[in-house]
Amino acid sequence: MKVCTDACILGAYADVSNTQKILDIGTGTGLLSLMLAQRSKSTIDAVEIDDDAFAQAKVNIAESAFIDRISLYHQSVQIFSRQYQENTPYDLIISNPPFYQNSLQSPDLQTNKALHATTLTFDELIDAVINLLSVDGKFIVLLPPFEADQLTGVAQKKGLYLWDKLAIQHNPQKAVFRHILSFGRMPVSEYTEDTLVIHPENSNAYSDKFRQLLSDYYTIF
Repeated sequence: MKVCTDACILGAYADVSNTQKILDIGTGTGLLSLMLAQRSKSTIDAVEIDDDAFAQAKVNIAESAFIDRISLYHQSVQIFSRQYQENTPYDLIISNPPFYQNSLQSPDLQTNKALHATTLTFDELIDAVINLLSVDGKFIVLLPPFEADQLTGVAQKKGLYLWDKLAIQHNPQKAVFRHILSFGRMPVSEYTEDTLVIHPENSNAYSDKFRQLLSDYYTIF
């Protein structure tokens, strides 16, 4: 799967302060791991089940300046969580997961694996996070609005609570197309909400807020 704008937003938005150990669930080509490594000193474990995506991530990480801090695992997160839950827990877990739960699938098998939750349900994702997240850790995930509500319900039933929500719009005239959700183990009386608009009204230029967020990553800025 190609690098997309919303994944770049996730990598730039995720708070890496006070993190020493990060887990990237479904790393794909390694984008999120590389972005987080660029602005942290953390060690990062990246998990990817797809053969081709794993191979590409391996190349990308090997050719980066962060090869000594990123470890790549070619397996499902369900297996990973059982094998590594006795290790030191993660301060931050991040994921851009497959999100379509029961919708019509594409004829392309790789697209299905990347976008459709046939290999990782929301229940399984939350179970893995609970197994691996530290007491004070944060779980950050990118999803469309409907699926974001579904995951929030699953998480709360299992003891993970919504702390922050970032709504993402292409422009002010269009509906929100992605949410970035931040969860923790401690319930809060009210979660914080914010909105990121990529393009200003009636313009193909990038908004100031988007430019500021992505300035460390987009060479056009």
